[in-house]
Amino acid sequence: MSFVAFLGVLHLVLHRRNEPPPAWRVLSVAMIVVPGGMLFARFGALGGLPVWVYYGIPAALTWLLPPVVFRMRGREIAHYLPSAVLVAPLIHVVFAFFLGWTEYMPFIPVPSLRDVLG
Repeated sequence: MSFVAFLGVLHLVLHRRNEPPPAWRVLSVAMIVVPGGMLFARFGALGGLPVWVYYGIPAALTWLLPPVVFRMRGREIAHYLPSAVLVAPLIHVVFAFFLGWTEYMPFIPVPSLRDVLG
């Protein structure tokens, strides 16, 4: 669901282009940002990295990688950044709920599916 939400953000931002980016590029960026960022945050938190590292690097990737890779114009960036900021909590909630990965984002308490089901 998180991956699909991020793909939706990219689609909404880039769909007006005369030549949309190739699907492999969109999927590659989405793989780096969503599962790549979540894995880095998960193992960074478990490994004892400072919060500014295990949370900051994935956040920076989310905000910087797509505009650079897709060479977004000013208007696209103006749409992308707020959308990316809004979809980030959704991504964290999905990973916390379905996988129980709550330790790297303790300021948004989300019970896991396992906790809910008992």
